[in-house]
Amino acid sequence: MEQYLAIKSQHKDAILFFRMGDFYEMFYEDARIGSEVLGITYTSRAHGKAADVPLAGFPHHALDTYLNKMIKAGYRVAICEQTEDPKLAKTIVKREVMEIVSPGTAVSDDLLETKRNNYLVSLFGGVRLVGLAVVDVSTGEFQVNEVPRSELIEQVASLSPAELLAAESQMEEFSDLFRQLGCPVTKRDDWTFQADYCRETLTSHLGTLTLKGFGLEELTVGLQAAGAVISYLREHQKEKLVHINRIRRMAGDEHMMIDTASRRNLELIQSMNQQHKHGTLLSVLDRTHTPMGGRMLVQWILRPLLKPAAIRRRQEAIAVLFQATALRNSLAEALHKAGDLERLLAKFATARANGRDALAVLTSLRTVVEIKKLLQEAADPLLAECAANLQPLPDLASELDRAIQDHPPLSITDGGFIKRGYSVELDKLRAIAYGGKDWIARLQQQEREATGIPSLKVNFNKVFGYYIEITNPHLSKVPVHYTRKQTLVNAERYITQELKEYEERILGAEDKIVSLELSCSNNCANGFWSTRAIFRPTPRCRLSWTAWWGWRRRRWKTSTCGRRWMKVRLSTFAKAGIR
Repeated sequence: MEQYLAIKSQHKDAILFFRMGDFYEMFYEDARIGSEVLGITYTSRAHGKAADVPLAGFPHHALDTYLNKMIKAGYRVAICEQTEDPKLAKTIVKREVMEIVSPGTAVSDDLLETKRNNYLVSLFGGVRLVGLAVVDVSTGEFQVNEVPRSELIEQVASLSPAELLAAESQMEEFSDLFRQLGCPVTKRDDWTFQADYCRETLTSHLGTLTLKGFGLEELTVGLQAAGAVISYLREHQKEKLVHINRIRRMAGDEHMMIDTASRRNLELIQSMNQQHKHGTLLSVLDRTHTPMGGRMLVQWILRPLLKPAAIRRRQEAIAVLFQATALRNSLAEALHKAGDLERLLAKFATARANGRDALAVLTSLRTVVEIKKLLQEAADPLLAECAANLQPLPDLASELDRAIQDHPPLSITDGGFIKRGYSVELDKLRAIAYGGKDWIARLQQQEREATGIPSLKVNFNKVFGYYIEITNPHLSKVPVHYTRKQTLVNAERYITQELKEYEERILGAEDKIVSLELSCSNNCANGFWSTRAIFRPTPRCRLSWTAWWGWRRRRWKTSTCGRRWMKVRLSTFAKAGIR
């Protein structure tokens, strides 16, 4: 228990899932909480202690199911894995926390709404302004801003955060905000918000010497909030943040601010009584074909454009899609094949992707080629700009097509994920591992002829491995180089040096196959990030025009139309909470 207690002391604010063989165990207070939340047995065991230790556990293959339940209940979970083979351990098996999951860092499909962002928001208060950093780990979105204290609650509420971060010394300062939002709040040490540390954290993570290229140099408390959230994510994801590779400033002066009361009374995205989407403005407008477009449409509704020129550009793009029937139908067909590219890439970055995710990325990249061509035909500057930003990445698509099976297994670790012909070494290992039946048949025939025992059998089971079985009437014919392995009632089982070497080769090949397939998978994933400078605009651009598409489709169904604009005094609307 010393190892457990040492690791738990480093993660006091999280439920610790402690890997022990084929199970994840929880102990002491974690066990009590786990049994209540997860509905599993709460028991006790000595574990070398004078008194019994409370515990609760579940099979390792059920991790995602129980992890999701714990996160939905509002808890943070630290996942502690065995980092060495128990068979090779000379003392206690080495263990290490490999990942920490919280409501704001979730990437599992079961924890996310497909058409809603899952924002983690970091706050740091200055004299007049409050730094605001917003990250969606599931999409790679990373934004920062500094807002007046008077606007803080409305700004944060419009994001519907899944989790908030704040410095320990400022918890009381933001207590009203925490109370109104009612989402999980994580208290962080003050030093993680220290200015120099945060600036260094950001430049290191983004791979730059300065932040000038992002237009953030003049920010102060905003960068402290941003650096602190990256520090928090590094602890959680253990460097699995390659998809969060850009930071942009939130354009506060370009969007209308709608206060909490107005959002609620107008029922923009949530009804007042039922607290769901039905009957809201979102339910009327949302005809988007992809989750990316759905998420952007929510942002457009909660933060409407203010500048007439930007509004006109958007309306003109929608009008083009409304009028071009052939283009509309072709885009609809392409959209049905597109996947949620943002979240697919995040899964690869956080090592949670499976074979079907890889295939979905390949399908999406192929779709980008088709969509880019269609948008280039549209007579609209905004759609043309979007087409220019779409990057099909044919080399990456070709690599994925060459590597991934047409019908890959759900789990990459199950094997059979990589196509034959992609890796010469992998093909050789597969020939060794999966050509065993022919080899055994040849060995069996060879040994029958050499010994004169027609009933001799070469077989395998999971307990004893490979063996040669000889029935009792023929024991006198057993060669001297056979080594007895097991005695049965009617037969003896033996092993030979040749069979032993083959067994080691087979078992070693199976382990190497899994390792090599993972390596090939990682090489494919690295292809995303080696081209990230041109790749990142693709999903962002796609979600923009998929949102336009949804709006256009709504207009087509209901015959709504764009409005002409004229100058009016806006002071009247300020009283209604709209600025």
